[in-house]
Amino acid sequence: MVKATRTVIVRSIKLPRRIFSVFVELEGMYRNMVEQLVLFSIKNNVKSFARLKALKYRETRNLYPHLPSHYVYTACQDASTRAKSFLRLKKLGLAKREYPEVKRVSIWLDDHVWKPNGYTSIRIATHKGWVTIEFEPHKQYWRYVNRGWRLASETKIKLDKRNRQLIIYLTFVKEVEEYKPKGYLPVDVNEDNVTILLDGVAYLFETNMKTLVLGYYYRRKSIQERCDKLYGVRSRIKRKVMRKLKERAKKQDVRRKIASNIVETAYEKQYAIVLEKLGKKPANNMIKKIKDRQLRHRIFQASFRGIQRAIEEKARELGVPLIYVNPKHTSKLCPIHNAPINYDNSSRIGRCSGGGELWHRDVVACWNLYLKALRGDGSIAPSPIGLVPLDGSPVPLGSTATHDPIRVPRPVWARRKSLPQTQFTTILNRMKR
Repeated sequence: MVKATRTVIVRSIKLPRRIFSVFVELEGMYRNMVEQLVLFSIKNNVKSFARLKALKYRETRNLYPHLPSHYVYTACQDASTRAKSFLRLKKLGLAKREYPEVKRVSIWLDDHVWKPNGYTSIRIATHKGWVTIEFEPHKQYWRYVNRGWRLASETKIKLDKRNRQLIIYLTFVKEVEEYKPKGYLPVDVNEDNVTILLDGVAYLFETNMKTLVLGYYYRRKSIQERCDKLYGVRSRIKRKVMRKLKERAKKQDVRRKIASNIVETAYEKQYAIVLEKLGKKPANNMIKKIKDRQLRHRIFQASFRGIQRAIEEKARELGVPLIYVNPKHTSKLCPIHNAPINYDNSSRIGRCSGGGELWHRDVVACWNLYLKALRGDGSIAPSPIGLVPLDGSPVPLGSTATHDPIRVPRPVWARRKSLPQTQFTTILNRMKR
């Protein structure tokens, strides 16, 4: 069984001033507790929630006797998380201050201080008693409710003081049983595309991430230069203009749609998805020998792990098994002859030094990932010829069709929901030409 979690953000209806003032007071007390606990944790190098609670619970509880006791528990959780993150940054030399600053506060609620009240409201325990909060459900919220997801025991709330609303972070949980895979679907993530290998045919999804990253890079640079000249380096206008850029949202849209296409295809075929086993920060290793600032920026912004995380989240939701293999030399060795592939300059087409076949860099990476998954040991060397998928179908490894991928442009896959539809549309576009 795998556990999938999703967080949905809903807004409460506009609250009366009297009720909203209760939450303003609650936020003030919660902020004070978190600030005191964070300072104590940093001074005494306390990273554990259990230890922090054991050391400070009674003292903090005595300071706020009129507040429900479990707010002290959640404040300890919040503070220990912040302290652990700050101490890690401080150890790496990335902390700018001696102590962290608690700027934004979300009030953590456990199952003792909040309860669902039907489908469109919740009840929250405060220092003034229990308060019922009606919220405005939306399509995404009903999607999880109607598909059998259940609410987790913890949630968070945040105050929108301008509109007198509560922003409620509801977490949905679902346990799914993974199926036994009948085959493998390898996925190779690159800066400008994502390539998959399905039943011996490679599909290259063009993401155009390079153009997106460079476009926003020059746009941000232009805004910074103009605002610095007119309003100064630390102007609020510059921050306001920069916040309006939607780079993050566009990247997330690409990742989620790509992930949906890949995972739903694997689910329909009952295949396991094969991914490269990347580290926590794969971009750091990629830029070690690169001096070009623009290229370094592109590699950091390409978000290889971001696409993998989107695939992992979607796979957990549908119960699709995931297999991780060693990515070393996947694009450098011919899967037929186990010989190096020679690429000319920056070309993505290379020739096998053993048999002379032409290989597309992304296609050969998918084949090697596929063969490593078949071997099951994640070794560096490709497997020998003759292996077959779990369903018994032959592997057309030597065919020339597999050496050149089917390119799926972004406008095609972005508006489609399944791979067969994108393949059909791509073929029709080719026929029109």
